[in-house]
Amino acid sequence: MVELKVLIIDPDSASRELLATTAAKSGFPSQCAADAAAGLEQLTNNEIDLVLLDLAAKDLSALKFIERAKEVSAAPIILLAEMGEEELALSAIHHGAHDFLYKPVELNAVIAAIKKCCEREHLSARAETKQGSRKFSFSNIVAENPRMLEIFETVKRLANFKTTILISGESGTGKELIARAIHYSSTRAAKPFVAVNCGAIPENLMESEFFGHRKGSFTDAIRDKIGLFEEAHGGTIFLDEIGDMPLHLQVKLLRALQEQRIRRVGDESSIPVDVRVLAASNRDLEDDVMTGRFRDDLFYRLNVVSIHIPALRERQEDIPALIRYFLKRNNKKLGLSIKGLDDASMQALKNYNWRGNIRELENCLERAMVLTDGDTITKEALPSQITESNSGASSKESTEEVGNDNLSVKQRVKALETNLILRALKHTGGNRTHAAKLLEISHRTLLYKLKEYGLS
Repeated sequence: MVELKVLIIDPDSASRELLATTAAKSGFPSQCAADAAAGLEQLTNNEIDLVLLDLAAKDLSALKFIERAKEVSAAPIILLAEMGEEELALSAIHHGAHDFLYKPVELNAVIAAIKKCCEREHLSARAETKQGSRKFSFSNIVAENPRMLEIFETVKRLANFKTTILISGESGTGKELIARAIHYSSTRAAKPFVAVNCGAIPENLMESEFFGHRKGSFTDAIRDKIGLFEEAHGGTIFLDEIGDMPLHLQVKLLRALQEQRIRRVGDESSIPVDVRVLAASNRDLEDDVMTGRFRDDLFYRLNVVSIHIPALRERQEDIPALIRYFLKRNNKKLGLSIKGLDDASMQALKNYNWRGNIRELENCLERAMVLTDGDTITKEALPSQITESNSGASSKESTEEVGNDNLSVKQRVKALETNLILRALKHTGGNRTHAAKLLEISHRTLLYKLKEYGLS
């Protein structure tokens, strides 16, 4: 794990040392400064990931410090404020500070605030970038499939624009990985990347999470809180599973996208935000628009550019490359020295349907590596559903369209998929939306298959 360095600016030496000791014990090495000017110098000359600024450091105003700090670093700033300094603290937040805590601070609250920044993920990404990691660059996303390579070229051209991109694809295909690559390939790379799963936030808390709230605006609003859009200011917000967002919040999101301003719950005025929006869904949003589950105006606002990530079963040539990647990574993580797979197990993995896509392949391979005694994975180490699926009815169906002497995997897969698509369409009376649901693929994928196989 990459260590995140904290800069503590506090004129009180005892308080400064206590904060530094507490941060270090929690895994956050720190540097200290007695005043804001000295802190700004350290921030300029050192790699700092987060700043704790005590507003008692009055040699340089908080607003001036934030202004200068933003010129030399993307490190978020947490303020330590006395009771009565709320106006100054809120003004500082509007100018780019991340959060504030009341003094005397509880040490646990300080560590919790630091960890909250880490959970928003942009700090870890910045720290890895500083060390030369290219984890989120397109060149390090494992793919050899022509459609995936076309996607990379498309989003590379769009990376530096503020264009909204809607990423679709089944769960586990790597939608968030693509979103991160877009952000870290753009001029916004040094600014926050805030990822949020719209389906994981309770509906009654969604508006507050997205846009923040004012103290006293509802029962549990014990202090002002900035929202995810403000956290992402200058950077990118990734709205995963956007199709799970309730209709009433879709209206507010549309307004924020159109006006580039947000309003906290309980506030009378709006706040300007500079945020690039990337959205993703494994649902067919076009179908949701037709059924009234998703607003058409929001869909068209998000769908400026549409990127569809194909399922793993649609890009079998990527499977060996992904296996090599996961073998190398898991060998290092698990302390193993697995060299590869025998021919039978490799063929089994290539023939499997992979409903869970890359995520399922990754978990399957880790399991097989742990259960392998030697340095080569055999079929015995693979889950039974994978080995059994290669000798069942699906193989029999595929041979109905292709002779037994034809060993081309691509032709057999095409024959099987054609057979299943035609059966699904017959079963649904030609209704493509219902057929896609029976086939457990997206409506967009079905349309692609119909065109690719000449069935349209």
